[in-house]
Amino acid sequence: MSAITPPKITTFDSKPTDIYFFGTCVLDIFMPEAGMDAITLIEQQGIRVHYPMAQSCCGQPAYSSGHPTEAFDVAKAQLDLFPENWPIVVPSGSCGGMMKHHWPTLFKGSEYEQKAIDCAGRIIEFTHFLLAIGFKPEDKGEPVKVAVHTSCAARREMNVHLSGWQLIDGMENVERIVHDHESECCGFGGTFSVKQADISGAMVTDKVAALKETGATEIISADCGCMMNIGGKIAKDEPNMPRPKHIASFLLERTGGKA
Repeated sequence: MSAITPPKITTFDSKPTDIYFFGTCVLDIFMPEAGMDAITLIEQQGIRVHYPMAQSCCGQPAYSSGHPTEAFDVAKAQLDLFPENWPIVVPSGSCGGMMKHHWPTLFKGSEYEQKAIDCAGRIIEFTHFLLAIGFKPEDKGEPVKVAVHTSCAARREMNVHLSGWQLIDGMENVERIVHDHESECCGFGGTFSVKQADISGAMVTDKVAALKETGATEIISADCGCMMNIGGKIAKDEPNMPRPKHIASFLLERTGGKA
C-alpha cells in the first residue's frame, strides 16, 4: 500500500504506567480472547492494565435506538469505575465513540455531567493508544494479504481507521488490500440489524462479496459487532473465506507474542 496520511495522534508527556481497559460487552461475551490479546499486547509494552470487574455496557445500544433514559442508567453504572487519572483504552471504535463523544451529551445537566466529561476526555481507542505510546510492530510472520473492515463509528466519529491502517502498513510482510466497499457499513448497526434485517442482510452480502474479491487471506477489524455480522455471513455462505480477526489478535500473532 502507498503511504497514508498519518492520523492526529494523542501524545503523552510520558508513557503511561497504568491504564484502564474497558472491554465492551460484545467483546467480553462473544470474543474474550480478543480482549485478552489486547491486554497482553499492552502489558508487553511495560504498562499495567486494570480491568474494572463491574464494567458492563457503554449504553450505546439503547442510546442509538432512541432510549436515552435506559442508556443513562446503563452508562451511569460505569462512571465510578475509573477513579484514577489514567487513560481508558477501548478496543472498539464504536464503543469508544459513544463514551468519548456522546457521554457528555447524555449526562448534560445532571449531577454526573462533570464525571462523564472527565471520563470522555480519557477515552482512547486501542489502535490509537498503541500509536500514542510509540508502538511499532516488528513483523515476524510470513507474507500475507489482508483486507480491513472498520466500523462506521470508528471511521466517522473516532477516525481510527487511519491508526489501524498505519499499524498494519508498518509491518514488513503484510500487504493491505483496499476493497471497493471499504467505507461502507457492514449492516450490523447494533439493533439496526434486528429491526431492519432484510436491509442489513443485503448490506453484509455486498460487504462480504467485496472482501472476497480482494483474495485476502486475512480479514481484520477492530469492532466485534461487525466481526460477528461479517463472520456469520461468511460462515453461512462462504465457508472457504477467512473469518474476521480482531486487530489485537492479528498484531499479537504477527509480533510473535502469541503461538
